[in-house]
Amino acid sequence: MTLTDKQSAAPDARIVRGRAARTAVPAAAHAEFPGPVRRADPLRLLARQDRDRVPELLPLRYGRMAASPLAYFRGAALPAAADLALTPRTGFPVQACGDAQLANFGLFAAQGRRLVFDFADFDETLPAPWEWDVKRLAASFEVTGRQNEHPAGQRRRTVLAAVESYRLAMHDFARRTPLDIYFAQADARTMRVVASHRLGPVKRRVAGVRRFTEIRDGQLRLAARPPSVVPAGRLAGDGDPATLTDRLGAVFARYRRTLGPARRALLDRYRLADVARTVPGPGGAGTRCWVALLVRTGTGDPLFLQLKEARPSVLQEYTGAAVPGGPGRRVVTGQRLIQATGDVFLGWARAAGFDGPVGEFHVRRLRDDQDAGDVTTMTPDVLRAHARLCGWTLARAHARTGDPLAIAAYLGSGPAFAEAVREFAVACADQNERDHAALRQAIRAGHVTAVSGS
Repeated sequence: MTLTDKQSAAPDARIVRGRAARTAVPAAAHAEFPGPVRRADPLRLLARQDRDRVPELLPLRYGRMAASPLAYFRGAALPAAADLALTPRTGFPVQACGDAQLANFGLFAAQGRRLVFDFADFDETLPAPWEWDVKRLAASFEVTGRQNEHPAGQRRRTVLAAVESYRLAMHDFARRTPLDIYFAQADARTMRVVASHRLGPVKRRVAGVRRFTEIRDGQLRLAARPPSVVPAGRLAGDGDPATLTDRLGAVFARYRRTLGPARRALLDRYRLADVARTVPGPGGAGTRCWVALLVRTGTGDPLFLQLKEARPSVLQEYTGAAVPGGPGRRVVTGQRLIQATGDVFLGWARAAGFDGPVGEFHVRRLRDDQDAGDVTTMTPDVLRAHARLCGWTLARAHARTGDPLAIAAYLGSGPAFAEAVREFAVACADQNERDHAALRQAIRAGHVTAVSGS
């Protein structure tokens, strides 16, 4: 997204805008969560998403979402967007993540094996109000705290830690230059607390290769883990696997053209060895998603790329934002804007006649060294450190793409905004439990088909 005249105005004018917005939309207004009369039926919204998904994967989607209130929350990005659209807006757009819940952040190794913390998912990214991301993030910590059976007081501290971290970071970024914001790094001490909950980078990398692959007929191939991972040759109805591989090769050729010369040269050092259909997390289950195994010519070193179907963002109908170039390019552009550590293999492709009708895919490296961590095993202290990192990372993304000075002026110097968002998070978590119960009831009544699976 490009800077508007208001975002590039004199600092005093931007501060005045922020304070004026606080008068028009007081901090306390953000405690509001829409009541049942105003809300759209979440099950109908979810069913609407199913219309052009892979039919045989839909029962797996609902089986995953029914597993727990947290699993439901993660899969219900569209109902969340519908709820957020009914809440007050301050008028300061940013490149929003669109689904800024805690599981969409993670640790991974950057160049030189340096450990970084950043966004890990960008399917819903779109220009949107900054406060939507903050509220979705806060609610995810309240839902997770309940899942982990943390006491109410601990949950309160965790949610406030996420929002206050965002507020303090935004005030810091408001004083910095754009270059300072671009290269800002998270607090190392907090990173160590979160990293201590996970395996070391080298162990993660080895475990990742073993998780993705197996040796078949003396060759490295993608391991079959049905229903989540099914090699192309084992998919019913695809006919000759070689035909599917040829079609995938054509998609790769289109994807390759979206890379710069240096990245194309890097990609060309690998050859396509195997491909499998995969099922992503609760929100993406049912969409068309593939993992490609490429191996380095001469050595056999593996490279994993994910081809994931790109659809219109769940925020689009509620913001009216239009992004040129199609959904695949939207995801790639948004990722480049808000993720501090880039992916050299990031690109997109339009796929005509591959895996169904004409569709859009975004392509990225499927990192075998990435670890989002199991948030359901985090102690209150670790979850709170995770909350601070997420809040800071979200603020950096918003400061890079929005007006940090105006947002900081709106947030003010006290805890009023954080307290209001905490009330929103509690109300949202309460409603999430009722929505999860409604889904389970619909499954028991036979209105929704669900199967369990990994």
